[in-house]
Amino acid sequence: MLTSIVDWFLYVLLDLNSEIKWVQSLNFFIYDSVKIIILLFLMISIVGFLRTYIPPYKVKNWLSKRKHGVGNLLASIFGMITPFCSCSSIPMFLGFLEAGVPLGITFSFLITSPLVNEYLVVLMLGFFGWKITLLYILSGLLIGTFSGLILGKMNLERFLEQDIHNKKSNMKEQVFNKIRERLIFGLKESKSILKKLWLWILVGVGIGALIHNYIPRTVVEMIISKGGIWTVPIAVILGVPMYGSCAAIVPIAVALFRKGIPLGTALAFMMATSALSFPEAVILRSAMKLKLIGIFFLIVTIAIIITGYLFNLLQLTIL
Repeated sequence: MLTSIVDWFLYVLLDLNSEIKWVQSLNFFIYDSVKIIILLFLMISIVGFLRTYIPPYKVKNWLSKRKHGVGNLLASIFGMITPFCSCSSIPMFLGFLEAGVPLGITFSFLITSPLVNEYLVVLMLGFFGWKITLLYILSGLLIGTFSGLILGKMNLERFLEQDIHNKKSNMKEQVFNKIRERLIFGLKESKSILKKLWLWILVGVGIGALIHNYIPRTVVEMIISKGGIWTVPIAVILGVPMYGSCAAIVPIAVALFRKGIPLGTALAFMMATSALSFPEAVILRSAMKLKLIGIFFLIVTIAIIITGYLFNLLQLTIL
């Protein structure tokens, strides 16, 4: 529906040529910006509504008072069953922070949520089969859990923006007597967060649109195929700035694999593209200082590279 509207606006109403690169980038930019903003508005409203039934201190206690690492695992599992991309999982990540959930646990959710979701799993089952898909799910869960654990041990809360700290300290339990009050609270939460994020979203999606349409897939395939022993880190470094949906990412990984690129290298590229992106970094800037974003990206990148090499070692056993 949205695709048809954007296509009609650009190609019929404005009579632009769909074969021109900048027009394709404009199409990508408009479609993804509108889609993300609508999804965020709906999602934040729903989450805000549901939060009125679950006081923040209960969420904090439930996740943070578990045995060592269990909170991270639970957050990763929750991230795994939520159908969010790297950008649309950020509002829930911010909600966890505001509720006082430890930073490392919230990172476990933020990492796993885009890395493993039902759309990606269905596509992988069709292209790779159940064995590789199952191992991918387990590796995504482990990356989220252990990366969150490492980040949590580094005491990085000082690199959060002051606004997040203020919201933590001012968090008060509200009493809601009617469903209407709960709905209004959810809508207000959505409006408040989007007022802070909309510009970051447009900048992030704009960067993604340029990269998506001006870096040909064949160039990515050629660079990775000539990387030798360094193919995994090269694939991850190339994957981080890429931005696209699961429907676009999985076929590229399959094409790489069919061209003789090792399985772990192809999956590492897919993981990096799913879990890390420039648009995500731009949006996270509203809540984090650059140093924290850099540390977060570095830890997850290292985890993905290690996983890619492990998949390459296990390739003969898996297939």
